[in-house]
Amino acid sequence: PAAIANAIYRATGVRMLELPMSPPRLMKAILKKRAAYRQAFDRFDARKVALYDDAKVAALAQSMIETMHEAPGVGLAANQIGVQKRLFVYDKGDGPHVVVNPVIVETSGEWLHDEGCLSVPGLNWEILRPNAVHLRGYDLDGNELDIETDEYEGRIFQHEVDHLDGVLLIERLTDEQKKEAKKILRKRRLNLSRDDHDGLHQLLGD
Repeated sequence: PAAIANAIYRATGVRMLELPMSPPRLMKAILKKRAAYRQAFDRFDARKVALYDDAKVAALAQSMIETMHEAPGVGLAANQIGVQKRLFVYDKGDGPHVVVNPVIVETSGEWLHDEGCLSVPGLNWEILRPNAVHLRGYDLDGNELDIETDEYEGRIFQHEVDHLDGVLLIERLTDEQKKEAKKILRKRRLNLSRDDHDGLHQLLGD
């Protein structure tokens, strides 16, 4: 699609027509502007998972669960590890779960609660989101999931679906929160990864 071609060109300076002709130049461009390249693709919805490919999906999910626990975190979307598939894993304390092709079909209410970021452990912001969430998707066996939940689990669902939809965490912050986060990050002199999936390096103008 033209939108993807334009995103690649803006991020790497390489036009799609050149890709099969000059792979060395493409690799140099990607390495030089890796963050911009990754963000260009993060802005597009992650692709739906083909359920017939169950063995590969299961292996991916298991790898994601291990990565999530090692972080440690309570949720992880596939595109956070560079896999453009619509899938996320989560563990709210009762064991790991996998949701394939998740869609939030309805929300209601409001809940102001602290929300963290894997890019900077220990740094949280109060973010206002809907309280109740109705999510649909599939498990690894292809069974339909129809979950109505709220508060903590509902927030996990919204956070991970944001990732899959290409929505950065900083887009959920108020202007005042962005200013405060910028001060904290500079004070800590954190060496943020330029491909962080929450977009925090943008606050520092990187």
